[in-house]
Amino acid sequence: MLFVALTVVTGLIYPAVVTAIGQAAFHHQANGSLTERNGKVIGSDIIGQQFDAPQYFWGRLSATTPNPYNAGSSSGSNLGPTNPALADEVKGRIDALHAADPANQMAIPVDLVTSSGSGLDPEISPAAAAYQVARVAKARGMTVEQVQALVGQATMGRQFGVLGEPRVNVLRLNLALDAAKG
Repeated sequence: MLFVALTVVTGLIYPAVVTAIGQAAFHHQANGSLTERNGKVIGSDIIGQQFDAPQYFWGRLSATTPNPYNAGSSSGSNLGPTNPALADEVKGRIDALHAADPANQMAIPVDLVTSSGSGLDPEISPAAAAYQVARVAKARGMTVEQVQALVGQATMGRQFGVLGEPRVNVLRLNLALDAAKG
């Protein structure tokens, strides 16, 4: 009887109550924080996606396999700092960044050349966004100041003023760019 009672409580009642509370109080988050445009889902605020066109800001590398940014196989690369595969991955990304913007002499922020622990990080540091401003502005025919203003608007501070670091959601920033230069 105890087994049946615990199964009903923990397997049916508790999940139903938690789901109902999530749907009532946190509907957007409970359904994946999906972003829609013209009635079509184009991404999620909490899962990174691939942007590689020059007119878009690029996010962190994805370590998921076999496909990048696959939320079904979230994982880090597990490559240590002395692993040659990690050094090759970082060098490849540095080369890609230099090829995309050869005139850029700024130091490349580490989050543009490494993957996150989950492989799905939707955000970059303000420094990583600043590194890409000139390339994006040139590709879109916008001024650097216009793009910097959009980055400033998309920059989120620390949670509750103390937790985490300032960050920029790449999907939201790219959507703001599209809206600004419709």
